[in-house]
Order: sequence, then structure tokens, then C-alpha cells
Amino acid sequence: MHRMRKSKVSAVGLLSFLLGVFFLSKVSSDNVSAPSCPAAWDVDERQSPEDIVADHASLGAKQELFFSQPDCPGSYFFLPHGTRIYNRLVEFIRDQYWKSGLDEVVTPNMFNMRVFETSGHAGKYKENMFILEIENQEFALKPMNCPGHCLMFKHRVRSYKELPLRFAEFGILHRKEASDALTGLTRVRRFQMDGAHIFCRESQIKDEVRAFLEFVRDVYGVFGLTFDLNLSTRPENYIGDERTWEKAESALTEALNEFGKRWQKDEGEGAFYGPKIDITVFDAFNRKFQCATLQLDFQLPVRFGLSYTAEYESKSETPVMIHRAVLGSVERMFAILLEHYQGKWPFWLSPRQAIVFPVSEKSRSYSLKVRDQIHDAGFYVDFDETDRKIQEKVSEARLVQYNYILVVGEEAAGTGQVTVHARDEADKIVMTIADLLKVFKEKSAAFH
Repeated sequence: MHRMRKSKVSAVGLLSFLLGVFFLSKVSSDNVSAPSCPAAWDVDERQSPEDIVADHASLGAKQELFFSQPDCPGSYFFLPHGTRIYNRLVEFIRDQYWKSGLDEVVTPNMFNMRVFETSGHAGKYKENMFILEIENQEFALKPMNCPGHCLMFKHRVRSYKELPLRFAEFGILHRKEASDALTGLTRVRRFQMDGAHIFCRESQIKDEVRAFLEFVRDVYGVFGLTFDLNLSTRPENYIGDERTWEKAESALTEALNEFGKRWQKDEGEGAFYGPKIDITVFDAFNRKFQCATLQLDFQLPVRFGLSYTAEYESKSETPVMIHRAVLGSVERMFAILLEHYQGKWPFWLSPRQAIVFPVSEKSRSYSLKVRDQIHDAGFYVDFDETDRKIQEKVSEARLVQYNYILVVGEEAAGTGQVTVHARDEADKIVMTIADLLKVFKEKSAAFH
């Protein structure tokens, strides 16, 4: 039976795509950030262009991962192999969220403008939003998840026993970035963010911050990224009372000190609605990017009238809202990791974990069985039976960074073995499929 879900590599298609490497402008612009929304775009290039082996645009074209189209600027098409990486990143963070006690939610993509008037975005961020008129009413595509999470908190009476209440969402967001500011996957108009919001009491802030820092350390450690920490404190135009700010900053300071990693303080650089911790990641080229962030917010819960019943039911209190993101924009992290690895994806994240080459028509039937066994075990495997020399196909597979290249000879069916070319090994070896799958499972489980 023919299985449509298995991939077949087209030599002509791949080589044509390799010739079609596109170039994306790297125009910088002032960063526009919304109130109560993590800024995911700040970047400081510490490495000169000639020091970079390849940027994410050329690597994405070479590996057939994504492309752009003039009719939808700032939004990207992810091809099958690119979608494998994209989905794996989301699955990885989703799994970590589950382990950390965050509840995943889904909120609408479009809201009546009244919601953004309540949140304050209509007054300060409207020019960066996509506005729609429907039945003589003004709506907007959401540029961030926080207003929706406030509405979710408010939809019924909450008790202090429910706190901290943790909502996580992989929301599709839209921001009207200027055309000359669009820069590959690092600055786009349509993107997905791993945004989470925690509603808690002041006494719970420190524990939530500490958990977030440990979360960041674990996630970035898997990717092989290092990071710096900065605490931004009360600015001159802050809202709220001084005592609340001091308690919040003290909680952040204690959490940072207990975390044990060196950090710096940026006096007066916090948002007007609360102090924040900015996390700067460094890639293999020592360039720094701001992706993860944690922000305390005293404003949004008040604007939405959020409250919970305290120990004595006659008394209600306003929760503190914590905005947090680890990947930031999935598209941006995709680009960072693509350049960080220079297209040599670790096995667990690789879109091309294996490819099978039959040496002749006689070995085709067994080669298909090999492919099916690998696919059914849950790994990404492609199949190439084009009429070309094996050496040529192996060279091409190495070019697009397959982790394992499997050559199936005519005697393979009798022995149950295949010849394995591992990407990071100079010598080829002969293995049974059972042993090979054991290696695959060990490598895939390593990132956990």
C-alpha cells in the first residue's frame, strides 16, 4: 500500500531550490513596544557580517525550510521540513509548560476595539495594529495575548485559593511593522509567541520568578545558548504606589540572587506599569538577542477590574500580573537557532533525521520497509529512488545536513542490515534496523 505521508526527495526540485537562494534586507528601525507586551525584537549584532558563515535566509533556502512571497510581506510560508522544526519547537515548550504547571488556553485572534481601549493599547499602539471594520464596528487582530487572558481571568469569580493562576498560549499575533523594518524571520508581521501570564498575589511573586528563571536555564541549555540577566527598575513615569514597587523589586532581586547567576541592574529602565527582567541570549557567534522576558504588571489588572476573593470573602484584592515568554516569537527563535547551528540541527530538532537510498531496483522493496519502520517509530525519514549514482545522492544529502544516510544494498533483506553514514562520523558502519532505532530513540530523548 502506498503511503502518502512518506517524503520522496526530488533531485531536480532540490537543486533548483538551491539556486534560488533569496536575500532579505537587514534594515534596522526603532523598536516599537506595546504596554504590557514582551518586546521580542531587540538585537545587538556583535559579530561582523563576514564572520557569519551563512544567514538564516540562505540556510532556509538551501534546506527548503521557508520562503516569503511579495503578496503577503512580513508573513512566511513554512515548507514541510521547516514546519517539522517549527512544530517541534512548539511541542518542546508545550511539554515544558505542562511539566511546570502552566495551563494552555486558546483565545480569539480578533477583538472588538473596546478591549484594546480598556487595555490601553488603542491609545498607545493602534498605529501598529491591523484594524478591521465589521458591521460598522471596529475590530483588530490581536498584537499580544494579555488582554485575552485578562478576560479569561475575569469571566467568573476567582478565589485566592486558585492563585497563582497560570495561562499559557501559543497565540498567532499580528503587528503592523513598517515595510522597511521587515528583516527575514527576525522581524515579521505575523508570528506565533509562547506567551504566558500568571495572576498571583504579591507574596507569590518571588517563587514565580524563580521558577521562570529555572525554566529559561533549562530550555536555553537544551539549545546550547548562554544568557545574561538584567533587572530594570522603577522609571520616573511609574504608576502605582512606591511601596508596591519596592516590594516587587525586592521580590525580583531575591529571586535573582537565589538563582545564583550574575545579573545587572538597569536603574529606571522598567516599564511604567512594573519592573522587569530582560534575558539576553548569545548564539555561537557571540551575537546577542532579547527573546525571553518577564514583566510585572500592576496596571492591566486594574484597567480590566480584575479581582479575587481573599481569605475573608467580604474582601477582594487585585492580582499582580506577570507577563513571561521564553522563545518569544517562534519565528525569531527559529532564525536564531538556524544560524546558531548553521543548519546542522541536533537530531531531536532535525527536520531530516534520516534518508534511505536503495542501490538498485532489487533492494527497493526492502528499502521501503526500512523507511516504514523508521517512520512508524516516529522519526522523520525521506526516501530517494532517483536514477543517479549513490555517491552523488549521498553528497547531496550531506549538503542539506541529514543526520543519518542509509544505503540499502541488494543483500540487505537477507541480513536485516543497512549501511549507515552518520553526519558527524567519518566512517560508515553496518547496523540492524533495531539497533539503529535504539540510537535514534536515545538521541531523541536526550533533549528531555
